[in-house]
Amino acid sequence: MLPVKGSISILLLIISNTFMTLAWYGHLYIQKSNPLLKWGIFGLILLSWGLAFFEYIFQVPANRIGHNEHGGPFNIVQLKIIQEVISIAVFMVFAVFIFKGTKPTINHLWAFLCLVLAVYFAFRK
Repeated sequence: MLPVKGSISILLLIISNTFMTLAWYGHLYIQKSNPLLKWGIFGLILLSWGLAFFEYIFQVPANRIGHNEHGGPFNIVQLKIIQEVISIAVFMVFAVFIFKGTKPTINHLWAFLCLVLAVYFAFRK
């Protein structure tokens, strides 16, 4: 069973990575929307920075709450590996459901499995 601080940390990382995915890749989706096409690259960068602000609002507390020096269950390497797996998982959800037509391949599945194995080895005693 995951401690409460670990669960909170993971939940905050999921929220953070949702904003990160929107900041990094959302502009590729919204370029289909006419009003935002007029913004140009500088406007899209500002929009991404605005979204990244919310990413950090959740990322910083997630890492503090989850880190073992602040009473959490994870060391810094475990936090980073968890974040990477969450990042890929959130991205794949967006890729499949928001960017219609994106279909994960068997190679993507194998790559994700390697990340899950990284989590296993990071937590292995």
